[in-house]
Amino acid sequence: MEKLPMFQKLHHVCIVVRDIDKAVKYYESIGVGPWTDFPPLDAYELDGYDRDAFLKMRYKFANTDNAQLQLCQPGDGDTPQRRFLESRGEGVFHLGFSVESCDKAEEQAASVGLEVLARGRLDDRSGFTYFKTVNEGAGVTLEVRAPSTKATQGIKS
Repeated sequence: MEKLPMFQKLHHVCIVVRDIDKAVKYYESIGVGPWTDFPPLDAYELDGYDRDAFLKMRYKFANTDNAQLQLCQPGDGDTPQRRFLESRGEGVFHLGFSVESCDKAEEQAASVGLEVLARGRLDDRSGFTYFKTVNEGAGVTLEVRAPSTKATQGIKS
């Protein structure tokens, strides 16, 4: 099978945790950090998420030399991250790959039978898409993300 271009440029690894403050403290104790809060998530148009539950998630990120690490603490409500935490426990929820266009990546994914789990888009069509790969991909969801054309996102491209 040919390589899919959307899964070639690893951007980040996202770890779901029960207590984000405890996780940050641990990672900082072994030299990983500094950790930064994600910008507000309220600008995203969502599909596959309960909006209230989505907005209750807490995210932090730390940039390393070759990739970004993200921590996610799901809040109350139904999100893929909460379902993962409840069914599998803490661990790597997704691998995030950089793409120029999430919409194009979704078309490529559909051509090989991958289905969308959830997505979020900003008004410039940047954002993210999670694919339904957790059961087929050794317990890990694959994500694509396209950086915003606006300088307000603050997350390493």
